[in-house]
Amino acid sequence: MKKTGAQIIIDALRMHSIDTVTGIPGGSSLPLYDELTRSGIRHILARHEQGAGFIAQGMARVSGRAAVCLATSGPGATNLVTAVADAKKDSIPMVAITGQVPTSLIGTDAFQEIDTVAMMRPLAKAVFAVTEGSELIDILPRAFTLAESGRQGPVVIDVPRDVQVEEVEISRAPAPLQAACPGIPDREALHEMQQLIECSERPVIFAGGGIISSGASGELVELAHLQDIPVSLSLMGLGAFPADDDLYLGMLGMHGARYTNMIMEEVDLIIALGTRFDDRATGRVRDFCPDAKVIHVDIDPVEIDKIRKSHLHFQADVRTTLRHLLQIIERKERPRWRKTIKGLRASHPLPNGPVENPFDPRTLIKSIASFADRDAIITTDVGQHQMWTAQEYPFTIPRTFLTSGGLGTMGFGLPTAIGAALAAPDRQVICISGDGSIQMNIQEMALLAELNLNVKVIIMNNASLGLVRQQQKLFFDGNYSASSFNMPLDFAALGRNFGLRSISLHGSEEPMRDLANMIKTPGPCIIDIPVCPDEMVFPMVPPGGANKEMIDAMEVKKP
Repeated sequence: MKKTGAQIIIDALRMHSIDTVTGIPGGSSLPLYDELTRSGIRHILARHEQGAGFIAQGMARVSGRAAVCLATSGPGATNLVTAVADAKKDSIPMVAITGQVPTSLIGTDAFQEIDTVAMMRPLAKAVFAVTEGSELIDILPRAFTLAESGRQGPVVIDVPRDVQVEEVEISRAPAPLQAACPGIPDREALHEMQQLIECSERPVIFAGGGIISSGASGELVELAHLQDIPVSLSLMGLGAFPADDDLYLGMLGMHGARYTNMIMEEVDLIIALGTRFDDRATGRVRDFCPDAKVIHVDIDPVEIDKIRKSHLHFQADVRTTLRHLLQIIERKERPRWRKTIKGLRASHPLPNGPVENPFDPRTLIKSIASFADRDAIITTDVGQHQMWTAQEYPFTIPRTFLTSGGLGTMGFGLPTAIGAALAAPDRQVICISGDGSIQMNIQEMALLAELNLNVKVIIMNNASLGLVRQQQKLFFDGNYSASSFNMPLDFAALGRNFGLRSISLHGSEEPMRDLANMIKTPGPCIIDIPVCPDEMVFPMVPPGGANKEMIDAMEVKKP
């Protein structure tokens, strides 16, 4: 049987149950797009390749399975770079298929030629340069397996135009590969882990995105309650442990609650599960819980002892490890530790915004949460609004908080929300953004209107790059450089011009009633909310500082 390279790609997508792809066509990918029209696979036409990459991320972050985006050669591939790098940083499974100029033109500086493989290699988990159609039979299954197994991540496949039309005699179709099963944790090491936990007096579980990737939230909750151990989460871990649980400490680190960071100063054992001790969580690492022992469980061997030396570690799937541990560990209560934690919570609470000011950012996030469905999916962009959301939104379910953690990409929120709504069409999706971030991929509003998805886009509009402005005020003597917009935009008017139901709460007589109506009414909408540019996210660890050196609003106001 003969098939073209494009037909082999389509067969592989079907085999991996891919029913939706996103991207933008171009000359070097047209043979694949031609075959898509006969495939039954839905194509979502993004307005920018970066948007396509984030739409794929939204689908992957909600489903836990690799999603697919497509781009042509040259500028198509370069526009995809940021989304690929973002997926690598946050361990998101994604397969990006890029077109390439014909093999005979590679290396000639041809029209729209770029060395995609060299460009993507440092940014992706794996990159494949296809030179013959027959190679696709093995490369495609391998790409999906790599994207979804181990520490998940993006895989890029670069396919020249002539390979897409090349007819290949095939004796077998692409077949899925069986991912290697996670190894069973060493029995002796598990018993050592058990003893360290049971003998500790002031343990804390520090959990990250690996808990969500491995589906280990249930095991995490069980361990915490069995051993009476409080749980702190990284930004990527939010939702892995219910925010309404008595043992929940919140997010630690640069913008975590002061009490969370103060509690971490008291611990004698850190049980790090699926987290990599990134700098935003630890602050100055030599001062991060220096007297505490560390148990580190992570599927990526590169992360073990990379930043914080462990006393015991497991290079293993965190869910598998916890399941084996739960079979041998005993129940324990820690009333003295609970009492200490209660006192620190009372002494160092998160700042509360004035309830009478509906536009106070903290009050606003709490209001959004009260109007949203319990299983609503929240996406954010990057900046102050992201941190206020992380601090105040009560996430209780895994895969309901989608944010750019490692790369910190403005423009992430809107296209990711579109991808989330495609993956979960029956769920409410809310994108919380800032006026700076939303402009990065604002063109995807056209796609949102076209698809009529149930996505609410809430723009906290302070006419500035808020987090940049905050750091300039705190650490650069208020020398505001290129952080304010001299011509503020009316995002409600823009939304209406894109064909979206839109409202500005500026001047609203009953802003919370209007906000609730917009959120609860099915369908897409834009909500423009004025926020004072002088509002700041507190507490905050100064850049390069230790977590115990957090500053808050009262300290800033002191002469």
